[in-house]
Amino acid sequence: MTVRLQTEPFDLGAEVARLTDGRSDVGAVVTFMGVCRDRTDSGAELVALTLEHYPGMVEDELSRIEAEARARWSLADALVIHRHGRILAGEPIVLVVTLAPHRAAAFEAAEFLMDYLKTSAPFWKQEETADGRSWVAAKATDDAAADRWKK
Repeated sequence: MTVRLQTEPFDLGAEVARLTDGRSDVGAVVTFMGVCRDRTDSGAELVALTLEHYPGMVEDELSRIEAEARARWSLADALVIHRHGRILAGEPIVLVVTLAPHRAAAFEAAEFLMDYLKTSAPFWKQEETADGRSWVAAKATDDAAADRWKK
């Protein structure tokens, strides 16, 4: 699995093409791309979202999550790209791609990776609106989604 943290936007099609090029061992490719919305949960117009992280700490956690996904599902490969820094509305934030011999493993692993990215990866989000900036609190719905994967 490849994990990348970056400030610049990524190209979904190019990333999938690079990951699948020349492969004949894959029967399923599942992608999830998260995009910066133009509204906050309260309905205010969002100018930008800033994501902060601790270098090294995020990579360690993503590696841990990836190892757990590989232990649970038969994956041929996977890719996680997560941006940090200032992200404008409409720009991509996160990409998860899973490759597996069969679709069930690819779908489940992609969901697992996203659920744990939302709850375990140490990112801090700050919303920027016309009225100023505010930190985004963790959501109980994200915790509930991650809880379904606990053994």
